[in-house]
Amino acid sequence: MVELSAVLADLAAESEELDQVVAGLSDEQWALDTPAAGWTIAHQIAHLAWTDQQASLAASKPDVFMSELERVAAETDPTALVDDAANAGAKRSPAELLAAWRQGRAELRDALATVPEGTKVPWFGPPMSPASMATARIMETWAHGQDVYDALGVTREPTARLRHVAHIGVRTRDFAYAVNGMVAPTEPFRVELTGPEGDTWTWGPEDATQRVTGDGLEFCLLVTQRRHRADTTLTAEGADADTWLSIAQAFAGPPGGGRKAGQFT
Repeated sequence: MVELSAVLADLAAESEELDQVVAGLSDEQWALDTPAAGWTIAHQIAHLAWTDQQASLAASKPDVFMSELERVAAETDPTALVDDAANAGAKRSPAELLAAWRQGRAELRDALATVPEGTKVPWFGPPMSPASMATARIMETWAHGQDVYDALGVTREPTARLRHVAHIGVRTRDFAYAVNGMVAPTEPFRVELTGPEGDTWTWGPEDATQRVTGDGLEFCLLVTQRRHRADTTLTAEGADADTWLSIAQAFAGPPGGGRKAGQFT
């Protein structure tokens, strides 16, 4: 079991690291295009701010969140909801947007910390425990942060917090098959990754025939679709493991477009 307080601390650290980067940007830099088509740096932060606010509402007022979700589902194209929220947020001034993001993520941490033990938090997908919700927010913050770093041409130093992202990448294996209209394998996979500090992260039985091995950062970039598989050194043993690396997706929603091979080399 992962301690909620530890995950929340990592979420705060991940957010603060990105905050320090965008806080010093000029208005022109906030308007820079990122690798996500149609999204500027402002769109990326607006998306994080909106999602944190939604998660905070779900944790603190689940009935209100569910009522709003039902209303939106009836009136709005669900596939356009994320883009609409990002477009609306990106129209705010950088100062206003930054303040909203800071307030939203602080409220989210407080809300998750006070969810009664054993309670699931409702969401756009399956309900999650507070720790799982916090882990998902780390993944989203890191992934959208990568888009910001790429837009600025800056290389980010990996941290041990990447293990949270890798964990979601492994846990969403069957989801990746499902959103691509494929049947997931029934047998478990073995995943062995090397973390930034040289430690080994593992999932699945040691004797599994389907195996994925390699660098933890590269795996996280792959499962968040921030790098093309061809630009990693990840190794797959077994046909099913090989297929998975071509469709891996740690985030919710339809299959993503990902990045082109060689885009960042």
